[in-house]
Formats: sequence, C-alpha cells, structure tokens
Amino acid sequence: MALHTSRLAFIILFSVAFIWGAEFVLVDLAVVKVSTNLFNALRFALASLALLPLYFIKKEVIDTDVLGRLFLAGFSLGFLLFVGFYAQTEGMRFTSVANAGFITGLSVPLVPVLAFLVFRQSASWNVWLGVVCATLGLYLLTVGDKLSFNQGDSLVFVCAFAFAFHILLTDKFVANLPIISLSIIQMAAVAIYSLIALMLVPELISQEATSNSFDISILLDPIVLSGILVTGLLGSAYAYWAQSACQRHLEPAKVALIFATEPVFAFLSAWVFLGEVLGFQGSLGALLILVAILVSELGHNLTDKSLFKSMRGQKPN
Repeated sequence: MALHTSRLAFIILFSVAFIWGAEFVLVDLAVVKVSTNLFNALRFALASLALLPLYFIKKEVIDTDVLGRLFLAGFSLGFLLFVGFYAQTEGMRFTSVANAGFITGLSVPLVPVLAFLVFRQSASWNVWLGVVCATLGLYLLTVGDKLSFNQGDSLVFVCAFAFAFHILLTDKFVANLPIISLSIIQMAAVAIYSLIALMLVPELISQEATSNSFDISILLDPIVLSGILVTGLLGSAYAYWAQSACQRHLEPAKVALIFATEPVFAFLSAWVFLGEVLGFQGSLGALLILVAILVSELGHNLTDKSLFKSMRGQKPN
C-alpha cells in the first residue's frame, strides 16, 4: 500500500500511537494469566511471521557481504528489545498502567542524554531542560512522599533505558542494512531470547497454575489470545509498516509530536477500562514527562515556521 498524502500518513501514525497506548491495558490483563516470557515469545514470534509477506512483497535483496552484520545487528538489537519488553511487561504486574505508559515515554528524552554520555555527542539546551522536567515528573509520578520507587516502576524505568539504547544503537550501527529483514530478525530474536529465559528461569507458565506444565487452554483464554494478537499484529507488525511507510512523508518533529501521545492514550485507556486515576501529584508528574518528551524532541523547531506550516498541511519552503 502506497501513501500519497501527509494527512493520511498523520492519521496512520496517530493510530499507531493509539494502539501502543491502549495495548498497555491488554498486556496488564494478560500477564495476570500467563508468564511474561511466554507472552513475549508468542507475541514476537507472531510479529516476525506477520512481516514475512511484506518482505516478499517488497522483494528485499540481502547481499551476502552484509549477512553476518545483519544477524549480529538483529540479535544485538533484539536483545535490547527483549530486556525492554521483559522489564516493561513484568513491571506492569506491580505498577499501574498509567505509570508504565508515562515512564516508558522517558525513553525519548533519554536518547540524547545517552548519546552525550556514551558517544560524547553534544546535547542542546532543550535536551537538558527536558531532562530536568522528566526527572521532576518521574519523582512526582512514582515517588512523591514515599521516597522510593516500587518494584514495578523500577522495572519499567529499566525498560525506558533499554528502549533508549535500542534507538541510539539502531541509528549508529544499522546503516545500509535491509530494514525489513532487520526487523524480522529482531522480532524473532526477542521470541528466541524469551523462550530461553522461560526455560532457564523458574517461572510459572500460567499464573493461575501450580506447576510449570504447559496447557494449551492458556492460549485460548480470550484475554491472553487477544493480547497476543493485538500486540503481535497491530502493536508490532502493523506499527512497523506504518513507521517505515509514513515517516518518509512527515517531518521528524511532527512524528515525535504524534508519538508523544502514546502515554496519554495509555492513561486514558487505564482510566476507562481499569478505573485508574493519577491524582493531582501524579497528574502533574505525568504532565511534566509529556513536556519533557516534547521539549527534548521539538526543541529548536518550536520557533521554526516550517514546522507550523507543516502542521497546517502546508509544505515548508
């Protein structure tokens, strides 16, 4: 499917942000019934298989001289995704959906900070302002007067770092690699790492069982089945296609603005379906995290007239 207008690209990417935010609720409900590693193994196995038709449709060519680098990059980046999704999914057992959504969003301002610390890339004023807002927002959202993270918030914070490193290293090390093939390998790698962890780490396959024996009825549970299908097909395979197809038609700042709505959708979904509320202090913290995401990504573009022209549907000069 080809895209011809920036308006259609905007709508499709907005749907991705909605799916990513809303699926937090499904994951939260599913991990009550099934283990984290089994859920992630099935989710990413399905996602990798769902991308195969796109590989054949695009007729992507893989040169033999990059094959080794392709698998090394795929399994290395896949390991970061495995750590991130394990920490996020497991963390949701112990924290709220709203907290998980907003803390995961911290991966956005963390990217330029890690680029400065690891690769000594210069960071502009807006990045450091975003860090200040994110730190204060994280404190208000998770700590407040308790003076400690709970276990779930800590795990999701690890997830934010893993996702930030994944974005950073993807930008650094995958130039000239076939994108669809790389994505399929990464998602397959997450499934493989999750299966290995499931075998090595003592963990009940079903949270409602008393033994580690596998029962196919676990996968037929409506919540678990819908969680795997939505996150695998829509949250991973469809989301990948949307990003690759739509970002060529939209400015990076506008894409960042769209994806900044993900934690908002996570909170709204948790409020509608789970009855979660943040309270005044939590809401202020969530707002500061949103400000941090926008400031760190948009930064100097806030005064760039071309950005505002593009938001009105005009092409920049």
